[in-house]
Amino acid sequence: MSSFPDDTSDLRFEIIETARALPRLGLTKGTSGNVSARTKSGFLVTPSGMPYEDLTADKIVALDLDGCYRGEYLPSSEWRMHLDFYLAKPACGAVVHCHSPRATALSCHRRGIPAFHYMVALAGGDRIECADYASFGTRALSDAMIAALGDRNACLLANHGQIAGGPTLEKALTITEGVEDLADQFLSSLILGEPVILDADEMAEILRKFKSYGKQTSELEAGQAAAFELPKRVD
Repeated sequence: MSSFPDDTSDLRFEIIETARALPRLGLTKGTSGNVSARTKSGFLVTPSGMPYEDLTADKIVALDLDGCYRGEYLPSSEWRMHLDFYLAKPACGAVVHCHSPRATALSCHRRGIPAFHYMVALAGGDRIECADYASFGTRALSDAMIAALGDRNACLLANHGQIAGGPTLEKALTITEGVEDLADQFLSSLILGEPVILDADEMAEILRKFKSYGKQTSELEAGQAAAFELPKRVD
């Protein structure tokens, strides 16, 4: 049985709240960007061209994994990116796409985010790639996204913005914020020239640590080491 939720009003409300968080967090302006969440039968996504403040549960569009939708509202123009993200990554439960300013600026130079900082591991790899350019709302753009993602869960989209996925809407939004923060830091570092890039061995160790990063000792799996050297507990 699928571990993803049913198409409920609660899930639709969570999508609306996530979408409304994008401009509040400085991650997009106007109606640019879109948000989706996976369900047992497919996924729910924000409608095309509608201001976030006007969203209501009945305006969130349901699609199946064949790309068919129901209802009177058209899905986001980027519905195919969301669909292909889910098809490529069966564990993904939510996707956020936005035109956040720093990530978009980098994407306009066709530059990804290298391992200038260990936190690039938040996307699941040793760098965050920038996809090749393709027009918005096309299969070509979705194909370019999938190629840039590889086994990661976020990428930049050339001359466009960024896209990120996660197990939940909260996690997908957190990764989206993280990508924008990294883009901001990387752009700042470039003022002084090209930054020092962490090598492959160090990033492999960082990725190993990230498997338990943020977990309490009670949450570690059998045989799994903590992400950092633990202090001695004395109680």
